[in-house]
Amino acid sequence: MRIVFKTDYMQDIRPWKDGYQLSLYLLLLVAVVIAPWILDDFYLGELTNVLIWALAGLGLMVLTGHTGQASLGHAAFLAFGCYANIILIEAGVPFMLAFPLAGLITGLVGVIVAIPALRLHGVYLAIATLAMSILVDDIIVLTEPWTGGVGGKYAPAVNVFGIMIDRWSTPKEFYWLTLAVTVIVTLGYINLLRAPLGRSFIAVRDSEVSAQAMGIDVSRTKAISFGLSCAVTGLAGALMGLYATAFNNETFSVVISIQLLMMIVIGGLGSIHGAFFGAIVIGFLPQFLSISKEYVGAVFGGSTVAIPGLEFGIFGMILIAFILFEPMGIYGRWLKIRTWFELFPFYRKDMFKRQKSYLKTERLR
Repeated sequence: MRIVFKTDYMQDIRPWKDGYQLSLYLLLLVAVVIAPWILDDFYLGELTNVLIWALAGLGLMVLTGHTGQASLGHAAFLAFGCYANIILIEAGVPFMLAFPLAGLITGLVGVIVAIPALRLHGVYLAIATLAMSILVDDIIVLTEPWTGGVGGKYAPAVNVFGIMIDRWSTPKEFYWLTLAVTVIVTLGYINLLRAPLGRSFIAVRDSEVSAQAMGIDVSRTKAISFGLSCAVTGLAGALMGLYATAFNNETFSVVISIQLLMMIVIGGLGSIHGAFFGAIVIGFLPQFLSISKEYVGAVFGGSTVAIPGLEFGIFGMILIAFILFEPMGIYGRWLKIRTWFELFPFYRKDMFKRQKSYLKTERLR
């Protein structure tokens, strides 16, 4: 049994609980830094894809996981970030300026959308954001002079401090670029949750009436959350466009929005770790299914022809299983296992019992 004995106020607000947890994070950071020398180009590309999905998951986690606002339209903001980045680069803006500008533009669009949309709650907000995601598909087609329409656009190699980076010709450099952006955003997210604004997000999520009683401007907090969420998602969209190299209006479909929401639910809603765990599932599941079909075909002599809808069917079954048996997601399960080892033999099953009733203040809405 390991007990953390706190002797300083800084221990309550620092990002890690103790030196042991910090050492684990540092070991993980070392592992992902040396990955290009361990993995071949194929698996390095898959790891890059996981980091991009994790970045998009962090964007949605701000809004849904920590502010409690459901969204099924974040594929639209992935598209905004992707197209804004490429259009700025084609206009002659350097990538190191175009990339953050793409995130900023997407965040501003998110704030504008949030003003009318956040008057809605629950399923009505989800439907409104879903409609926006569908609408963006038509907007891309109608603005063909800028977006390329159905024909789409091609992402060029980008210049980062004098180094030309391309997903195919320089996979290691592109991986490090993605890793750097992901680490910076994650550190910013951690510090956001320690700040008054991040605590306001969580207060609004738990009870809007109680948060308002404590002096929090609920509408302003929701709008800021929506803007930050869309800005981070826009950065992920810019990297996703560079990763795909070719994209059009069908690249960022409604399915992507649904995948993002399912990803953070499976990973663990309301935790930064959950975005990464969910990204691992959604990133490696297609490859796992492909390898499994080949293995089963080799052993049993069956066909390895692709089965339409198999990936989404299995992903849906995984989601249902987590909702029924582990609502806290993969990170919640890991938290229970870790707590069991830390508190053994004093661990009790009811420590993580679900709250089955709403706050009385929420019944006034």
